[in-house]
Amino acid sequence: MTENNKSNILGKKIFFLHPSALTNNQVVAELAQEEFEVYVLRDDIKLKQALRNYPDSIFFASINEVMKEGAWDELIRSIMGNPETAGVQVGVIASINDENLRKKYTEQYKVQCGFTIIKSDYIEAIKHLISILDCANAKGRRKYIRMVMEKETKTSINLPINGTFVNGAIKDISVVGFSCVFADDPVLTKNGLLGDIQLRLQTQLLKAEGIVFGTRMDGTDKVYVILFSQRVDPSVKAKIRKYIQSHLQIRMDQELK
Repeated sequence: MTENNKSNILGKKIFFLHPSALTNNQVVAELAQEEFEVYVLRDDIKLKQALRNYPDSIFFASINEVMKEGAWDELIRSIMGNPETAGVQVGVIASINDENLRKKYTEQYKVQCGFTIIKSDYIEAIKHLISILDCANAKGRRKYIRMVMEKETKTSINLPINGTFVNGAIKDISVVGFSCVFADDPVLTKNGLLGDIQLRLQTQLLKAEGIVFGTRMDGTDKVYVILFSQRVDPSVKAKIRKYIQSHLQIRMDQELK
């Protein structure tokens, strides 16, 4: 599968280089809650590596942070002019509404993802970025980010079965539901309602309700697919999104070492 076809299905990775504290803590966090796959980087060398690894991604440059204007210009030109990263869609984030800078990046450099001002009143900026990302088909055909667990030893599930809790391992998770395996098959009934599910995600213990959607085989493992019911508290889903975003970030940091 080509990178373009892959991103059309699974969506695009979105990289923010040197975001301000406000951008990182409010804007990036909210984009993660909106199911965009966002990453924060603090090193331009690692950014270039990431964009080479994912040449169909999106990059936002925080031009009023850390580096001087000339260094940002050189970085943006090098990304847009390099055949390896020419497919990356570039956007600019600024904390000052400077019309000359806006014209330079949008008219001279022709960045594809616009010029966004992020100030203390950041709500409109978030709406603007969501509109840009939707136009860039950032989510592809998916609606939700699903994270596959890779040797996550501190994640587990406990299900109440016949008056006792049965412990299992989570295979993948999203805000829609999760899949899991058990050492001993609890023989769950399709469409059966499971109340008081306990999800342990690292240090968090979340309680939810789910419905058994079905099963599939993964080698010799019987994998159960469980969908969350509509009665799951929105705060639980917000915590799941935050967990997914933080652990995808950890994996990206490890990949770029």
